[in-house]
Amino acid sequence: MKLRILVAALAAFTLAACGQGQPNNQADVDFASGMAPHHRQAVEMADLVPDRTDNPRLRSLGERVRAAQQPEIDALTGWLKRWGAKESADHSGHAGHGMAGMMTPQQMTELKAAKGVGFDKMWLRMMIEHHKGALEMARTELAKGADPEAKKLAQSITDSQQKEIDEMTALLAER
Repeated sequence: MKLRILVAALAAFTLAACGQGQPNNQADVDFASGMAPHHRQAVEMADLVPDRTDNPRLRSLGERVRAAQQPEIDALTGWLKRWGAKESADHSGHAGHGMAGMMTPQQMTELKAAKGVGFDKMWLRMMIEHHKGALEMARTELAKGADPEAKKLAQSITDSQQKEIDEMTALLAER
């Protein structure tokens, strides 16, 4: 009887030790290392809204983008650390301007110079494109990733950003 208890305890300990780290793969690393700078640029774009428009709906949307994406950046960078992976050396949000949906430095300069209705239209068009890039990255994670937490975040991004694309498309149609 004591031997069975000892074996059961040892088995439970071994299983617990094995479960301490989530399984991850290169798709998870690519997702986190790409989505972090992608989200940083979205936050940078959202930060421009209050000083450039009086549109309360656009202001609300910008705040929601910022509020949602900063905690996600924190999760993504935490996973990279846990996995022993490195982030891009450039955290400005432009490091990956070649990835899906990222704005170029020139586009960001143009957006920063715009105000009023011109800003609203430009921001909405750019953010729709930006979100579509995030959806592409999230769908790749869902299809190829292994880490359950990363896949859960990818699904959340897919759901929330598709709703925001729909909202932004409607706002753009009103302009």
